[in-house]
Amino acid sequence: MAGFTVAIVGRPNVGKSTFFNRLLQERKAIVDDVSGVTRDRQYGVADWNGKSFNLIDTGGFVPDSDDVFETEIRKQVRIALDEANAVIFMCDAATGITDLDESMSDLLRRTTKPVFLAINKVDNHERLLEASEFYALGIDHIFFISSMTGSGTGELLDAVAEIIPEDQADATPSSIPKIAIIGQPNVGKSSLLNALLGEERTIVSDIAGTTRDTIHTHYNLYNKEFILIDTAGIRRKTKVNEDLEFYSVIRAIRAMDEADICLLLLDAEKGISQQDLNIYSLAVKKGKGIVVLVNKWDLIKKETNTARDYEKELRQRLAPFNDVPIIFISAAEKTRIMQAIDAALQVVENRQRKITTSELNEVIQKSIQAYHPPVVRGVPVSIKYVTQLPTPVPSFAFFCNHPDDVKQPYKNYLENQLRKAFDFTGTPMRLFFRKK
Repeated sequence: MAGFTVAIVGRPNVGKSTFFNRLLQERKAIVDDVSGVTRDRQYGVADWNGKSFNLIDTGGFVPDSDDVFETEIRKQVRIALDEANAVIFMCDAATGITDLDESMSDLLRRTTKPVFLAINKVDNHERLLEASEFYALGIDHIFFISSMTGSGTGELLDAVAEIIPEDQADATPSSIPKIAIIGQPNVGKSSLLNALLGEERTIVSDIAGTTRDTIHTHYNLYNKEFILIDTAGIRRKTKVNEDLEFYSVIRAIRAMDEADICLLLLDAEKGISQQDLNIYSLAVKKGKGIVVLVNKWDLIKKETNTARDYEKELRQRLAPFNDVPIIFISAAEKTRIMQAIDAALQVVENRQRKITTSELNEVIQKSIQAYHPPVVRGVPVSIKYVTQLPTPVPSFAFFCNHPDDVKQPYKNYLENQLRKAFDFTGTPMRLFFRKK
């Protein structure tokens, strides 16, 4: 089941990034009083009432002129309406209704998708009375909130969660692995797809995709069978870079939701950008298998240790989770592209690996003897046993006397020990500590 996506839209400096940070419970988006701070699209996964959904902070623009600014904002709203499942339209109670608010609300009233009007900065009774003017915008679902204090955000999230379909994860999954090709525009996603499928067209059968403009292709050759999910159809020359970037973000997230494994393509000449890291972090949070492909490697001037040094620097940027295959390819020259597919299918196996409880406990007990858990308040933490949970993402439950006292450094140590003993390369791991 594809994920549910909610986009936050609105003119600059109404508090979208503050609201975004509150929902993600981290300071991911930069917040400042100056308008136009958010330029790169920020995105993450939010949870409310047991339901998860993708959240996208569309940000504002630094305008060259009023006309250009208004045009760009309208483009962003249209993209959000096309790509997201629901929209949170944010306004500022302190400034009241502006021409841009009216212009955007006029556009939003024409859509059939759910629109939630969030009036921000309502942090006292006087503001609440003043904010009643926003009923004039003609949007049914209106909420008075304060992104800074959190007031009213619960009611808004309740309304959003209500329209999210129940998770269908218990449905029988397909036995054919799904591999998504993700990455920024112009990194070679289309070239990689063509290199894999271009010569033997008889092995390709188009499967009707549930996501518009996302290509699902059935690959069955050389004893390898999988579904390729390609988001390369997003490149439109008529769109400016800001729009292009927004399209790529939403569609990469949609492809990620459907896939088991993500092939993250990077441009060897440009290296890894912050947006690449954001997409990578999101894939990790969603528990997807990951293979990093450095494309256009044929264009790099090479010396003795060029690849080794490049990979070392890349793993430092990907930390803390950097136990992923990194393969240097050239989609144009068809160099090592089958090695990339072999690595992806191996990650599929790693993600499905089940370890017996006896094997797990043998490894963990040796690890505990080598490095004991911390002593908290004079009482040593005693881990009795560990077992693997029946989940799609490799997850392990550790039973101990004081689960809340096991801190992140020791959790990292135990995860590293599991990775050394069993091959979980390319797949995130979940560790849970429970009361014995």
